[in-house]
Amino acid sequence: MSKVRIGTRSSALAMIQANMVKNAVEKYNKDIEVELVKINTSGDWRPEHGETRLCEAEGGKGLFAKEIELAILDGFVDCGVHSVKDMSSFLPDGLVMDYALPRENPLDALIARDKNISSINDLPQGGVVGTSSLRRQSILLSLRPDLKVVPLRGNVATRLEKLERGDVDATFLAMAGLERLGITDKVSAVLDPFVMVPACGQGIVGIEIKEDDNKIRDILEPINDFDALLSMVAERAVLKVLDGSCRTPIGAYSVLSGECMKLTAFVGSEDGTLSFTEEGDGQVTCVDEAEAFGKKIGRKLKEKVPSYILDKVENGELEASLCKVIS
Repeated sequence: MSKVRIGTRSSALAMIQANMVKNAVEKYNKDIEVELVKINTSGDWRPEHGETRLCEAEGGKGLFAKEIELAILDGFVDCGVHSVKDMSSFLPDGLVMDYALPRENPLDALIARDKNISSINDLPQGGVVGTSSLRRQSILLSLRPDLKVVPLRGNVATRLEKLERGDVDATFLAMAGLERLGITDKVSAVLDPFVMVPACGQGIVGIEIKEDDNKIRDILEPINDFDALLSMVAERAVLKVLDGSCRTPIGAYSVLSGECMKLTAFVGSEDGTLSFTEEGDGQVTCVDEAEAFGKKIGRKLKEKVPSYILDKVENGELEASLCKVIS
């Protein structure tokens, strides 16, 4: 291949992540031209959308990737770059996410308008917290049932603007994104991952391709981070077992130490009154072992959770629609 076309969303954070992949590919392939193709996805927030949660729209989290996935399947781009935490449990037939950049900070950050706040406990009684993540909502309300949670959509800059103008008293953002954007000075507190269990794959940039595209595989293989891949596979295996869509508060967090992986998984109710966790340690030396270990932890957790809490999964089926490309 003399040229690689990378499909990406157009937000500032998405472009930083896509450029990370671009730079890595160019480092190992001096003779290959890399083009970033900006693609508008259905999940990208626009003012006319209001604060409607993704989980209330058909397609859920998959709306962040649908048009990019269509572009890959149609041959319009060679691969797509995603925040793994935004990906549906199951990918469309013919597509795989077998490559990942090194994992960055997987933790959640609390960002409050009052600069004196340094923990969830410091938030004012009855305060308003904005988040569109049911996982964050569930854990927050389990800790502080007095708080009011409202949907808050948009990219990082949009949500920070809404916070500053007083729409909410506080919000949550992923530390990895804040670090990539260079705005960690906004953080009020970095949250304990065994309390605020991160989203599956949080902090990992994943690369999606056609399963049978061996040419792009050869190009991406040198940039693949094996530890990040193992964590991504194990955490997403938990998600698959739980059949979790974005309508289910689910988290999974893995820590690798040599060949040993510690994996913590969480499921809760939207109102925070019920929460269930499962954790374990296992030997993980390859993708198959990571998948099996994630499924094992997921099955153990599923046995604890009332069936009515778990949603039916959105399987990521693609609509026959054209990609909207921003020139």
